[in-house]
Amino acid sequence: MKKSTTLFTKAFSFLLITGLIGCGEKRSDKQEKEHKETQTQVKPPANIISLEMADSIYMNYSKHRAAIIEDYEIKQRSPQEKFEASRFVDFDYETIKQYIDYVDQEAKKAGVPKVTKLRLYFANYPDKKDFDDGKKVVHPRQNSIFMIPTLEKNGANYSFYIGANGKPELVLDWKAENSKGMGLLEYDGKKAYAGFGPDFFSTPNSQIGGTSLTLNHGGSGPPPRTDFK
Repeated sequence: MKKSTTLFTKAFSFLLITGLIGCGEKRSDKQEKEHKETQTQVKPPANIISLEMADSIYMNYSKHRAAIIEDYEIKQRSPQEKFEASRFVDFDYETIKQYIDYVDQEAKKAGVPKVTKLRLYFANYPDKKDFDDGKKVVHPRQNSIFMIPTLEKNGANYSFYIGANGKPELVLDWKAENSKGMGLLEYDGKKAYAGFGPDFFSTPNSQIGGTSLTLNHGGSGPPPRTDFK
């Protein structure tokens, strides 16, 4: 009986010590993880600007761009309609994260070594109710932007999309190919050479023989009354 009690005591002591050591390791691992997370805080990008600078360049736009746009739209395009130039374009935060993940996914499948930049192009919405893809034109005649990823080729950055063959293709090459024989385009009664492929960005991917990586249809309009005035 005494021998059995001694064996039980030793076994219990061993389990207790092992458990304490295990708990100590777990606490140590948790502390180490918290330490690493503290050490890997994200630094602010070099492109961050102060609110003072933001306000300054916003006011420059209001003075040197918005007023001219409004004067043109009211006097030359639609004198009978009130027009206020757009001052911002915004996208849902989750949409931007989804877009970046989508670009990374498609670029990886296509064998793109690295997505180098997100290029933002200035744009102007048509003076009609709907786009060619059937989506509503929320702000006719308003300025907007669309963004598209770039890759590096021969030391320069080029916008790209995924071709029908599943490989990355340059928008520049797509534009050159689709502009052949097109000559002059006519819009609002005026003629101009074929622009930056509006049909490419408004046509469903299945109809262009590839996959577009271009993001548009953000929110835009006059300035929020609680932000810069």
